[in-house]
Amino acid sequence: MNDSEKLARRVAFLKLLARRLHQYGTPSQRLEEAVTAVAEQLGIACQVLATPTGITLSLAAREHAEDPMRYHTLVVRVNPGDVHLALLARVDAIAEAVSRGSLDLESGFAALRDLGESRSWRLRLALVGAYGLSSASVAALLGMGEAAVLLAGGVGALIGLFSLFTEGRPNLAIAFEALAALFASLAAHSVAAWLGPFHVQTLVLSSIIVLLPGLALTTAVAEVASQQLASGTARFSGALATLLKLTFGAVAGAELAAGFGFQAPSVPAPVPASGPESWLALLGASFAFAILFRAARRDVPLVMASAWIGYLAAKVGGAIGGAEFAVFFGGLVVSAAANAYARLAGRPGALVRVPGIILLVPGSVGFRGFALVFEHELLLGIDTMFRMLMVLTTLVAGLLFGNLLVPPRRQLA
Repeated sequence: MNDSEKLARRVAFLKLLARRLHQYGTPSQRLEEAVTAVAEQLGIACQVLATPTGITLSLAAREHAEDPMRYHTLVVRVNPGDVHLALLARVDAIAEAVSRGSLDLESGFAALRDLGESRSWRLRLALVGAYGLSSASVAALLGMGEAAVLLAGGVGALIGLFSLFTEGRPNLAIAFEALAALFASLAAHSVAAWLGPFHVQTLVLSSIIVLLPGLALTTAVAEVASQQLASGTARFSGALATLLKLTFGAVAGAELAAGFGFQAPSVPAPVPASGPESWLALLGASFAFAILFRAARRDVPLVMASAWIGYLAAKVGGAIGGAEFAVFFGGLVVSAAANAYARLAGRPGALVRVPGIILLVPGSVGFRGFALVFEHELLLGIDTMFRMLMVLTTLVAGLLFGNLLVPPRRQLA
């Protein structure tokens, strides 16, 4: 095999590695650093630019790093990735093995190429159940009664079923969030008019909790803070677009219910649950998130424990300071714990970080802010949106301080 063929094989491996990392939910700054680190181990000079919809790779043999005419530039068009913890851990293991030399390049490329998500009926059924369980658990955490919890779970499961129906239908997938929120709002207002009283806004929020882009907003702000300006801005815009679609759907559902004569009675907002019922709801929510994040079976207890760590750390932070400090402290503890796990176990810290912050992200605050604007409560809506930005800022600050407290094992972690 001549030098040109060897270079082509290494370039093909790096291209596929970048695609897989993006596909399974790696933030842009970690993707760029991970691909660059692996390229150095393979003797490749590499420059990477990653955004939510594209990856640009400029590659050359290390001995030709100073010659701009020797670089090969590749542009890879991708769709925004979803978090898939099981496959992300496998990609990490493959990249590590190839970098160390314990796995040859051909075998590593084949392993990356053969990665794929199982779409068995068992997994599909589990995902639908996870949609329903997460909605019911959040409704319970927010202090809803038993009937409202069951209704939220049922609506959430139907939304999960609808999400499977949109696969392979791009035109329907684009409108999925708006249609799901419309259905949740129509169902909540209609049932509340018959069987209420329920606090309809909380019921709708619980039903669509999986669709709220709180994690995307947090990732976007973290990318901007890491000077990934193009990626962070693009991801933030996409998350806001999702919030707008959800808000429009919820408002349209309320108007449609009123047109049908379903007028839900006005009731005060519920008080968040405390005591044994809150821990039971947290148990259900953490298990649902483990399924939604596609954690491997061996990692389900770890993912569930991570969600508990973030929740309990925020509780401790709230007892020390205010609401903003609670989010900051939760992010700091989760980030430090994720990096410590990565160092001790030699596996991606994302297995702890992502589920650990999921109950801290402010997607619900953004949804409420847009809903208030749609209802012509402009000043209150703007105030709520600024509160969302404050929560995002404190959460990302906590994550960054956690990285200072316990440095990451390596970039991919």
